[in-house]
Amino acid sequence: MTAVQANAAAPARTKIPRPGRIVGLDGIRGLAALYVVLNHIFERAWPGYPADHALWWAGELIYGRFAVVIFIALSGFSLGLGPARSGWRFDSIATFAHRRAWRILPPYWAALAFSLVMTWCVLAQPGWAVPNGKSVVVYGLLVQDAVSVGSPNRAFWSIAVEAQLYILLPLLLLIVRRVSALAMVALAAAIVVTIGLLGPHVALLNDTLVKFTPDLAVLFAVGVLAAGVVTAGERTRSRPWSSYALAATTAVIVLIWVKGSTWTNINLFWVDLAWAPAIGCLLAAIATSRPRPLVRFLDTRPLRSLGSFSYSLYLTHMPIVIAVSYGLVLGRISSGTPTFLVLSAILLPMTVGFARLFAGAFELPFQRYRGWTPLRQAVMARLRRLVRPEPAAAAIG
Repeated sequence: MTAVQANAAAPARTKIPRPGRIVGLDGIRGLAALYVVLNHIFERAWPGYPADHALWWAGELIYGRFAVVIFIALSGFSLGLGPARSGWRFDSIATFAHRRAWRILPPYWAALAFSLVMTWCVLAQPGWAVPNGKSVVVYGLLVQDAVSVGSPNRAFWSIAVEAQLYILLPLLLLIVRRVSALAMVALAAAIVVTIGLLGPHVALLNDTLVKFTPDLAVLFAVGVLAAGVVTAGERTRSRPWSSYALAATTAVIVLIWVKGSTWTNINLFWVDLAWAPAIGCLLAAIATSRPRPLVRFLDTRPLRSLGSFSYSLYLTHMPIVIAVSYGLVLGRISSGTPTFLVLSAILLPMTVGFARLFAGAFELPFQRYRGWTPLRQAVMARLRRLVRPEPAAAAIG
């Protein structure tokens, strides 16, 4: 039997497609992080949350929680891509845990140290409890949503939630393997909605609602579900996901417009759940590179660059916003539009620039090098080049 005949007789192996980077995700991350910064500027220019006292052109900036919803769904989507391409399995749970810790903790701990220095030595947020030694332990262990302590950085609450969702991910994948991805989301939604309905009447469930924001678990699960599009058949991939996303988004916007900002911000649990179909369909659309104009916009160089250090921007912007707002601007400029414009002009370039430098030291190296040995070797090589630069090539006469 010839080699060709042997190959023909061998059983065919089904290849699981392994597409490369999903174009557009960095752009979404970058825009979401920038929205968080604008939201925190907005809250200082027009105080009065949950009521919205801003002019019509700035009113949508009051919904800072929307960016967190995006981040959580994106996290589920990104972490679901690898398992989706491997039969909804991890190569190793230990490897997954190590990679997540390596990716998340170094910049988080560095940002925690920065936030503490800014709070203790520069300016603390008026009206907030000043963090102490217990705060360092609680925030360092990422249990700030379970233990109430003085906060060095109010943006850190969602990092604890996301870390806890990482622990939930293996269970979600097990349900996908044993039943289906839709069943996994349905089960998560059923549990969370039950907590939401019973919470106001049961003290223990109400504590769960207040501390752990279980609604975000549904967004995370929807992100995992959307990741399945990368290995789905053509029939599923060709569905008009962007149209579905637009229709679902319109429904949520109408709800917010009818109910108003006060109702919306008091009922964030239900509004978060309402966003889930829209965000899931949007991620499915982006994963299939549609609509192309939107994907091209999200993949422009400035948005890709911003998205590459969006985690650092989210982690570090709050202490800078507080220092500039309360130390330099508020009380010296009329509140409202003048304050918003001045703060935006100062804080947007300042927070983005600082985050880029911060990421260069504490985030990006941990993305490039997946262990202490290669990271240490890279740092030592750079130090050697700084101490003993390579001699310039001799000129040829």
